[in-house]
Amino acid sequence: MNNAQILFSDRKSEIDIQELQQLFNLAAFWAKNRSLEDLNLAISNSNPVIAVWDRKQLIGFARATSDGVYRATIWDVVIHPKYQGSGLGSKLVETVLSHPCIHRVERVYLMTTHQQRFYQRIGFQPNSSSTMVLYNQSNLGSLKVGEIKLQETLGG
Repeated sequence: MNNAQILFSDRKSEIDIQELQQLFNLAAFWAKNRSLEDLNLAISNSNPVIAVWDRKQLIGFARATSDGVYRATIWDVVIHPKYQGSGLGSKLVETVLSHPCIHRVERVYLMTTHQQRFYQRIGFQPNSSSTMVLYNQSNLGSLKVGEIKLQETLGG
């Protein structure tokens, strides 16, 4: 691998969604068969979004969501199998962590199924706190979303 040809970019507009979908299908069991529409929505609602390129080939991707101060979560870290073990995954996560939207956040979370050691080498620690999950919010029978009215401005 020629490192001079590797480029990290935070320009969402440069990401070809179909190429990203192919990368997920190849290298991310947890993200296989995501729809193009959903990928577009996830990217537009994330900041930063970091892509890794070898010339014009997308070889890595990660995104984060954050309030910019207290909490952030890193999502969808993936490196093409041909490039795994080269240090690009660590550099990708470090690029997300050093981004202006994330670098001062108090706590950064991520979820992983099999890569705990990889993330521990970067500095993440296992968290056995009260982390919880809610699946598919449309299943909340007692809460009728259509009945909720949000006030757009206070006092007005």
